[in-house]
Amino acid sequence: MTLLHRALLCCLLSIPLAAVPARGQQETAPSDRAALPNIVLIYTDDVGYGDVGCYGATAVETPNVDRLAQEGLRFTDAHCSSATCTPSRYSLLTGEYAFRRRGTGVLPGNAKLIIEPGRTTLPEILHRAGYRTAVVGKWHLGLGAGDCDWNGEVKPGPLEVGFDECLLLPATGDRVPCVYVEGHRVVGLDPADPIAVSYGKRIGDAPTGAERPDLLKMRWDFGHDQTIVNGVSRIGYMTGGEAARWVDEDMADVFVARALRFIEESRERPFFLYFATHDIHVPRLPHERFVGKTDMGPRGDAIVEMDWCVGALLEQLDRLGLTERTLVIYSSDNGPVVNDGYRDEAVARLGDHRPCGPWRGGKYSAFEAGTRVPFIVRWPGRVEPGVSDALVSQVDACASLAALCGQPLADADAPDSLDQLATWLGESATGRDHVIEQAGVLSLRVGNWKLIEPSRRARRDQATATELGNAPEPQLYDLTADPGERDDRAASEPERAAAMAARLAALREAGRTRPSR
Repeated sequence: MTLLHRALLCCLLSIPLAAVPARGQQETAPSDRAALPNIVLIYTDDVGYGDVGCYGATAVETPNVDRLAQEGLRFTDAHCSSATCTPSRYSLLTGEYAFRRRGTGVLPGNAKLIIEPGRTTLPEILHRAGYRTAVVGKWHLGLGAGDCDWNGEVKPGPLEVGFDECLLLPATGDRVPCVYVEGHRVVGLDPADPIAVSYGKRIGDAPTGAERPDLLKMRWDFGHDQTIVNGVSRIGYMTGGEAARWVDEDMADVFVARALRFIEESRERPFFLYFATHDIHVPRLPHERFVGKTDMGPRGDAIVEMDWCVGALLEQLDRLGLTERTLVIYSSDNGPVVNDGYRDEAVARLGDHRPCGPWRGGKYSAFEAGTRVPFIVRWPGRVEPGVSDALVSQVDACASLAALCGQPLADADAPDSLDQLATWLGESATGRDHVIEQAGVLSLRVGNWKLIEPSRRARRDQATATELGNAPEPQLYDLTADPGERDDRAASEPERAAAMAARLAALREAGRTRPSR
């Protein structure tokens, strides 16, 4: 870490807490708060089913994630709602499948906020129950109302949709603007060096990755050839903000330090921490202390860094005596991708590591590895350690955690979120009877059967070498007999295929999954 960025980190950690926005709803009385557990939701980026030890990885060690699995309940059939990040994050925080709303695809770095202020969200539900709420890490749900002014107040954002505090990576590490946002302001911005961002016309005269590959410490492969920041070319154009620009190698330290501070300062009341790591998304530039920890190059080393982040949070809970009072949930926003636009040797050095585990596809894919991800729930004394094969989905976070803290949901709230608290806590072995998976096309899981709706889109993403699961006819798979989705049963099971297609159409048209109350 350079002296400049040490100073930036110190400055960041000394910033006064953002003011808690006014709320119209009644909070849980202080006397009721002692019974509520703290909640830490660790949401990793691009971590596949097979990327961590407790799900079968052997080429990389993840002792802290494995500790969660040993002390908690590990799910083998858990799903994010989409095979890409923005829609999964939207569904997690709103309890609504993202395919129901336009503009919820993977966002550029200058997109407006896609969660409308005023709607019920996961942090808002918990805030009403008396929780102090914070998001630290990757956001990628848009900021502002359009034409965001990065030099003034960056709003609306997390503070307008239920969070009391935030320290954000606005979009992704491979997209501009390459700055942190704390509360409503860019951290460390020099007013004399204003920021401008463009995702269309080029702005400024700074060199790009396409023009000056000699300036790069990590070469781009596809789609990442525009503004150079910290020796890495990004998606989009950015000028100004030199003093505020992040150093990729320091990102995990910055986020962990802010998260530890939030836990420390919130210890006297229930808190909800949404900790969204950037690891192992591209560009993969882990801190030097993690470089070389695996034989897989930057991708493997970034997995080790991600695991260190998990360990730092668990150690803080231990140190403060909060472990027994804290529900920890660990998962990922979509399946894995190996080459995602930079020449980081991820493919060449993969070896025997299988990021998808036994599943087919990966990030961007309608096949199972697109959305089947690690999912672990730990709450000592309440959740019995073990393994569950119940079908579960992240879209149920709103209803399940609302039930945990005794918060009712109105008919319009979290329309696709079901109360699965008993399953998440291991008190029931019965999960959902169905799950919708999104990857351009929609898929429907009912028990062990899976239907992928027809599509004329490409069958394969050549750039990332991902099988996308698209076909012009419906596909039907029995995942018990055929976990690799190789034996299409649509022709031999026409009645089942037709019934599942009809159910998927009805669910799509209904506009909600959760029954009205």
